[in-house]
Amino acid sequence: METLYMKLSKGSIAPNVILSGDPWRVEVLKKYLSKPKKVGFFREFNTYTGSYQGVPITVTSTGIGAPSAAIAMEELYQAGMKVAVRMGTMMTLNSDMLGDFIIPSACMRGESTSSTYVERSYPAVADFALVNCMNEAVTFFKASYHNGITCSMDGFYSKMHESRLSKELDFDIMTNFEKLKSYHALGVDMESSCILTLGNLMGIKSCVLTVATVSENLNEKLQSNERVEAEDLLCRVALQGIYIQEGRNKK
Repeated sequence: METLYMKLSKGSIAPNVILSGDPWRVEVLKKYLSKPKKVGFFREFNTYTGSYQGVPITVTSTGIGAPSAAIAMEELYQAGMKVAVRMGTMMTLNSDMLGDFIIPSACMRGESTSSTYVERSYPAVADFALVNCMNEAVTFFKASYHNGITCSMDGFYSKMHESRLSKELDFDIMTNFEKLKSYHALGVDMESSCILTLGNLMGIKSCVLTVATVSENLNEKLQSNERVEAEDLLCRVALQGIYIQEGRNKK
């Protein structure tokens, strides 16, 4: 039976799954897969299955935010997913990290979707072995990475970037960033803590691989050509990281 939104069935996906927020980034990544087969493009979920250096891999998109990411995790799990890697971008709290990879060991659960599954005291932590594989993949491509704590939030224009409405409502967005800095958080996104929480509840390996493309409140950001190059490298690192972990599993 096909899943409700993504139209997945057992056999249509690989055990290793890369989740991209942006549906069009999936089109970039699929160019690095051997014999990519289009599983479907329904709503925000654009899915291909292929292989990288002999390792079967599925890549799909989740759209923006934790609710749709949870739907993707649920339906991929139903179809047989065993490894989940969120591959995306991060708003860094340190502009010196722009262009670097942020691979969190754990995330603060500032979004609300994961709380519909389990109480807040349940930690959103990554699989350490999988994190180390991603670290090694970044090093393979001679790039820089940072491990540590990040935070996921629901409201982009209410918590992460000032807007006309947030100003009219007198939201103090910069105070959010200062508080997170005092916790030594590296960055902010909208999906990671939900994906890691569900990954642990499902008993599968999960981690987050992001590249810092903007700083707090979008005060600084990679230029268009820099961002294109950074996201292309992000795709290659994600694939290489899964290839590394697959090799370690066979030892």
